[in-house]
Amino acid sequence: MEGRTHGKKKTLTLKWLFLGSLITNTGISFIWPLTTIYMHEYLGESLTISGIVLFFNSVAMMLGNLIGGRLFDRWSPYRTILTGIGLDVGTSLALIFWHGWPAYPLFLVLMGFGSGLVNTAINSFATLATSRRASYVFNVLYFMQNLGLVIGTLIVGYVLPLGIAYIFALAFVMFLLFFGVALGHFNIPKRPTAERVQAGKTNRKNPHLINIMLLLMTLFLTWVAYEQWQSNISTFMLSLGMNVRNYSFLWTFNAVLIVLGQPILTLFDDWLTAHLRLRLGVGFALFGTAFLILIPAHSYWMFVLAMGVLTLGEILALPSVATYVDMYTELAEKGRFQGYVQMFASAGRAVGPLAGALVIESVGYHPLFLALAIILYVSIAIFSWRAASVK
Repeated sequence: MEGRTHGKKKTLTLKWLFLGSLITNTGISFIWPLTTIYMHEYLGESLTISGIVLFFNSVAMMLGNLIGGRLFDRWSPYRTILTGIGLDVGTSLALIFWHGWPAYPLFLVLMGFGSGLVNTAINSFATLATSRRASYVFNVLYFMQNLGLVIGTLIVGYVLPLGIAYIFALAFVMFLLFFGVALGHFNIPKRPTAERVQAGKTNRKNPHLINIMLLLMTLFLTWVAYEQWQSNISTFMLSLGMNVRNYSFLWTFNAVLIVLGQPILTLFDDWLTAHLRLRLGVGFALFGTAFLILIPAHSYWMFVLAMGVLTLGEILALPSVATYVDMYTELAEKGRFQGYVQMFASAGRAVGPLAGALVIESVGYHPLFLALAIILYVSIAIFSWRAASVK
């Protein structure tokens, strides 16, 4: 039995953290993949307007990431995550009844802010785990995030023909369920004030701070690159005579590799954590290699190969960023820095499609792929060199 102190659990049981991540990511995956299609096909807005709305959604999520980390450290982890989930519950409920223009983009942006709070809080709660090391927790959280995406997108295909309101109703049910889980199982004690203050003092001399910022910049650049797969590479494939079904299968392949591969990596968590810089270096280098494969790609199998390399890099590198940041930050700053992890990722997602489109329109696809590969190689090389020099 778990101990309780004045109605609070002494520690957060990991199964509830993992379940909460699965639920909320399933809920959000009901909504975000449909944004462009819904605004363009149902609301009659241009693709430019859709892009602007998605940009503001990403900016709101970044603000949620930043503010969520500060609230987690300085206010209350429990109230922070309940506030974020509450915003998601309220906006998804409103969207059931008001999903026209301009209500839809306004509620979507508010939901982005709520999701930013939630994502940061989930990662920050992971740093409080005592039964398992942080690397294991972040690996499983990443697995749950992608499993939720697979479940949500599969369900959307069957429910959307019934009407968009049913999609928002499903999201509302998922967020409400997560609110109930968090209400009953996330109320754990804050860190002692004296411990937080002392940790805050020592963090100012953190010798790993530059390394953390270099890694976060690499994460930002990686998401700028990753977004090309979710936006501009689809048009590249169509220009080579492939179809939408070919492109869609790549993401099915991506999801299957993650769902199968992430648990396997977790079995080797001890070794991978002991060689964390190597894991990060190889993972981010594979992202760059995936773009090099695209340069001569004309056959579909080369796109499948590139996606396989990209996915292996993804499961190696992306969960490891949060682990590295947790390993080299003080107790009082963990929420803030986990917020930075989410914020830099959100920033990359926000600018990636537009930045890629501008480069493609100026010089074409192949120079973009080469530039992204070089940038990623240089970025991870600088981080690896600097991190190896600081003990």
